[in-house]
This record gives sequence, C-alpha cells and structure tokens, in this order.
Amino acid sequence: MTDVNDLLTRVAAKAAASSGPLPPPASAGAVAEAERVLGFALPPLLARLYREVADGGFGPDYLLLPLTGQGRTVLGEYASERAASAEGETPYWPAGVLPVLDWGCGMYAAVDCREESGTVLLFDPNALDDDGADAWFVDAGDLAGWLETWLGGTGWYREDAHDDEGAAAPVPMPWEAAAARIAEAPPEPGPAVLA
Repeated sequence: MTDVNDLLTRVAAKAAASSGPLPPPASAGAVAEAERVLGFALPPLLARLYREVADGGFGPDYLLLPLTGQGRTVLGEYASERAASAEGETPYWPAGVLPVLDWGCGMYAAVDCREESGTVLLFDPNALDDDGADAWFVDAGDLAGWLETWLGGTGWYREDAHDDEGAAAPVPMPWEAAAARIAEAPPEPGPAVLA
C-alpha cells in the first residue's frame, strides 16, 4: 500500500527541483468546480496533486496540463476530445477519462476517473482504425504507480529508455473497458469550461 502523503511529498520535491517555477496549486473550490463541470469526481490522488503540488507544470516529460485556467487545460482537452469523438466517424474518447498530459503527436496520458486508484491510460491515435478502442492501452494500474515510475526514472518515456541494452520494449496492454466506455453517449452541453 502506497503512503500517499509520502508520495505527494516526493512528487512535490521532484517537481520543485526539475520543473522550474510551478504554478500555484488549484484551490479546493477550483477542484470542486471542475468536478461539477465534468459531472464526476477526480480520483483522490489526482485531486490532491492539483490541490497540494501545483496546477500542472510537473511530471513526466511534457508535464501535467493545468486543471483549469488559460490555454490548454485538462477540462478543455476533455471537452474537446469528447466532442470530436462524438462528431467523428469513429468514436474514440471514453467517458470519464481525463487527458492529463500531452505526449505529443496526438498521444495523451489519461486518468480513468471512475477508478478510485486512477488507472493511467495511454491514448495513441496512430493505433486508431475502425474501432476507437484499439487506441487505448493501460500505462499503469494506478496513478500512484505511474508517479513512482516517474520518480524512479523508469518510465518507458524517459529519454534514455532506448539505450538500455537487454531491456525489453514495453508491450502495451489494451484497455479492456475502452469499447464500452466509448459507446456511452456524450454529455449534454453544460456550463462553460472554467477559465
């Protein structure tokens, strides 16, 4: 069992040491308002990251997106991806899955908000075909484990990962719940996304 307080302390220390100036944490009210707009709660650890470490700007490689505010945000990306998915020929974005980090080339790290542990998923649009579920893979069984790989420098995304001789390339495990979650109707248009 992960000691969440210890994990948050270590994440905050690494964030402060490696990410440059961080934005202030999101207030409890901002997180509650974001959850109201989304229509679902954030997993507890994800909410605490935004409330206690910073409102994005830290984490693996391209850094976590801010929850709210100006520019690209978690709420804005979720709304945009869900709308594009609903309007396209091949629906691809599942309900309740928040994009928290943009890996580039259309790829996202996303957190399943219906799982209290916050399963971390990898969305790879290069795998899209006639079934949007084919683009979804499990990156980590829970958010705590995903953060531990970042803290330990062992994530597949690290810059020197390809230099590890003898290390097998990770075999992405398909996310089994993707098809059912993609099939859920998109939410009715709600209040404007937080700015």
